[in-house]
Amino acid sequence: MGLIFFFSSQPYEQQDLRPTMNLYMNLDFIKPVLSLIEFTYYGETINIESRGVDGMLEFLIRKAAHLTVFFFLMITTFLAFHHNTGWGLKGKLIVSYMITVLYACLDEYHQSLTPNRTPYAGDVVLDSIGGLVGVLLILLFYVRKSTEKR
Repeated sequence: MGLIFFFSSQPYEQQDLRPTMNLYMNLDFIKPVLSLIEFTYYGETINIESRGVDGMLEFLIRKAAHLTVFFFLMITTFLAFHHNTGWGLKGKLIVSYMITVLYACLDEYHQSLTPNRTPYAGDVVLDSIGGLVGVLLILLFYVRKSTEKR
């Protein structure tokens, strides 16, 4: 949570990956793959024509980071409850997922207070999906573990 808060506190200019990517690598090799991708996000068409190769790659990295960070938040919250409570699996999963989604909402609110950052409900959806993948992975682990005991 502290790491998420830290990154949400930074203005976009501090997080812009494009200068670093362009400094260390020629991104032309990925252009054929990225040119196949086009979608609308927050009312904006996302493609290499509108963002350039570096902008498109940065966008995808940033959105993948949303999924990944909240996936790990879900897993670590679950593990904290698993090791510190006597709750059943269902209770630990529900409370952990609720905390993950609530923190995603608070993170977007926090971004609204940060210069040059824009809160967006779609990012909460991405964060929630990351948490849901964590739930599914935990369930898969428990199902597999219970079938191995038989």
